[in-house]
Amino acid sequence: MIRKQRAFDRLRVLALASAALAVALVSMWSSGRMAAAQQSRQPILIGVLAPFSHIDGQSIVNGAQLAADEINKSGGIDGRPVKLMLYDTHLSAAEAVRAMQRAVQQDHVVAMTGVFTSEVALAVEPWAARLKVPTLYTGAATTVITEMVHKDYPTYKYVFHPFTNSHFLAEEVCGFAKDVLVGQLHYKTAVEMSEDADWTKPVDASYKQCLATSGLKVLDYVRFSPNTNDFTPIYQKIEGLHPDVILTAIAHVGVAPTVQWKQQRVPALLAGISGQAGSTAFWKATNGACEGVVTQTTDAGGAAVTPLAATFSKAYSARFGVDPAYNAFSEGDAILALKHAIDAAKSTDGDALVLALEKVDFVGLQGRIAFYGRDDQYTHGLRYGPGYVTGVNFQWQNGKQVVIWPEKIAQGKIQLPAFAEK
Repeated sequence: MIRKQRAFDRLRVLALASAALAVALVSMWSSGRMAAAQQSRQPILIGVLAPFSHIDGQSIVNGAQLAADEINKSGGIDGRPVKLMLYDTHLSAAEAVRAMQRAVQQDHVVAMTGVFTSEVALAVEPWAARLKVPTLYTGAATTVITEMVHKDYPTYKYVFHPFTNSHFLAEEVCGFAKDVLVGQLHYKTAVEMSEDADWTKPVDASYKQCLATSGLKVLDYVRFSPNTNDFTPIYQKIEGLHPDVILTAIAHVGVAPTVQWKQQRVPALLAGISGQAGSTAFWKATNGACEGVVTQTTDAGGAAVTPLAATFSKAYSARFGVDPAYNAFSEGDAILALKHAIDAAKSTDGDALVLALEKVDFVGLQGRIAFYGRDDQYTHGLRYGPGYVTGVNFQWQNGKQVVIWPEKIAQGKIQLPAFAEK
């Protein structure tokens, strides 16, 4: 009898232990599943670097916010909302580097976007490599960004450039010059006027190659400090050369040279690349002095570059009260590219995102978005040309942005200011 009782007690102890183990396992499994579920609902943090007080910096921030909000309205990325972490660079390379470090090491962003100037971009690029965080530049233009990736892919593979680089920007201006300035207006001479910045060096080099083939003779290449306030001596020198057109490469500055061109009634059309002129905020900033100015940009005035671009422009204008500058479109495409990459990779790991970003291919705001490969000169740069991304040239006419080139999506013809007529 005693033996039977002892056997029964052992069985009861074993049963109780088994039950306790089962409860523990279920509890652990449930806790793990709950933790995974909670993790899956955590926001995906994306950093945005921009100078908040600058016209083009505002466009970066606004473009990112609009794109992120649209993604979240559609369910986010794999059910997780996108949350933007905004960092003001104050146009300072040192401040941008500190913000980059804080974003990755403290705030735990999975990717960085933005950056307006090439000087800031080149200062941040080594940190993208050290921190192993995908970084998508949307406002800087220098070709050096992607040339560094090409020369040392293992180190700089985390850097992508979803914006048209300086060389291609110049090519666009030359295409416009050939078709419109020479073909329609029969212009023969030009002066190129560039701010002294990293992004304009490749522009100048490309201008020298392609403007001659467009049919324009370049009389002089003028470079000036971005700190220049008085453009009178520069314009006096240019007037003495009697060019038909002044082709600019400006972005750090924009208001002063534009206002003084109008005030001094410089007898030459002002065209080329003017980064700030892309936003309708520029009309107010110049008090309308930009009337008649022509600039190359990504998109303008709701032109039908892509169906998504027209919708984006309308939504942007309704929400922020101004039309987007060029880098609102490139910033929006950067956020969309990250969504495509995270969806494809099923991960926010930096190396996994690099591989996924290399394969993105979708029609975005600027055109068909895809990146050059490892063997291309501009590795991880935005693919440029027919079928991918090409820009537009618009002119300020009666306070509105009117696309005048390329012809297939033009909204009007070029009109010359009275003082610039030949």
